[in-house]
Amino acid sequence: MNKNYYAILMAGGVGSRFWPVSTGDFPKQFHDMLGTGDTLIQKTFSRLSKLIPKENIFILTNERYNDLVLEQLPEVTKRQVVLEPAMRNTAPCILYSALKIQKENKDAVMIVAPSDHWIEDENAFTNNVEEAFNFCAQNDALMTLGITPTFPNTGYGYIEYDKASQDAIKKVSQFREKPDYKTAKEFISQGNFLWNAGIFMWSVKSVVQAFKTNQPELYSLFDSGYDAYNTDFEDDFIRDNYGKAENISVDYAIMEQSKNVYVIPATFDWNDLGTWGSLYDKLDKDDSGNAVVNAQTLTEDASGNMIRTKAEKVVVVDGLEDYIIVDKDEVLLIFPKAKEQDIKKVLQKVKDKFGEQYG
Repeated sequence: MNKNYYAILMAGGVGSRFWPVSTGDFPKQFHDMLGTGDTLIQKTFSRLSKLIPKENIFILTNERYNDLVLEQLPEVTKRQVVLEPAMRNTAPCILYSALKIQKENKDAVMIVAPSDHWIEDENAFTNNVEEAFNFCAQNDALMTLGITPTFPNTGYGYIEYDKASQDAIKKVSQFREKPDYKTAKEFISQGNFLWNAGIFMWSVKSVVQAFKTNQPELYSLFDSGYDAYNTDFEDDFIRDNYGKAENISVDYAIMEQSKNVYVIPATFDWNDLGTWGSLYDKLDKDDSGNAVVNAQTLTEDASGNMIRTKAEKVVVVDGLEDYIIVDKDEVLLIFPKAKEQDIKKVLQKVKDKFGEQYG
């Protein structure tokens, strides 16, 4: 394997739309959401390790999940777990990680990948990433993988690329915010728009320079600790300074500001597993279109439901259509799939009424 290949596996999110399974203490990336026998973070680590040396895969997470990471990824050392002492969106933690990697290997090329996405064809994923790495190693480029839209989704940002390009690697024209339905239909009809999957590749040299150019204050903050990185003094510096960082995404911080941005239209199936409905889409269904994880079900006049419980629990459903039915410890959620985006609000109401321990 190429010793210059590195990965940042992003594992700090809470995944509140997957409540009650995903909670602040035990978020979705540490759960076996699809009933495959592996948690999402384990699947992602395994996928990345097909191309990247295991010791070069860094897990970026909140400090409260340190023990969970080490428990679920026993082959990982403490050196590889990069801890955020505060929630500051993706730009600060990516810059921090890039500087750490740069100090260790100035020739590194790296991928930033979410820990909770589902990718069916892992060989195609590996081929796309290697193609991007080869390009980034030879060019000053910030790269991303875009997903060919299958319907006018209003929940994703879009990437517009140069329509005239016949190359496999496309020059990005601009990033577009999450559109309304009409605009999303227009994007798809034009044929040169991709979903933004939040998967990035670049050399450490290029990404550090992009931050230095576009976010000089953020760069200066983290560069001031460069001597401490990968030493016993790093934790003290980060604890004292991380909270000073601006709360900003890497998209806003560098991708939308830079002129050297490229995209590869992905050749693999992809699902961001952001909601119960997206999980439902990936699961096998029974004859009535119900998706079931772990439960034993008896259904009557019930269709299109997402049902998840602990292993072997018997669930009887009669007369429900297109509902989310999730049983987890002291919480039972029975909620319309059509309103799944409201689960985050419902969680807050539950915590307000019954206590923080339920979220």
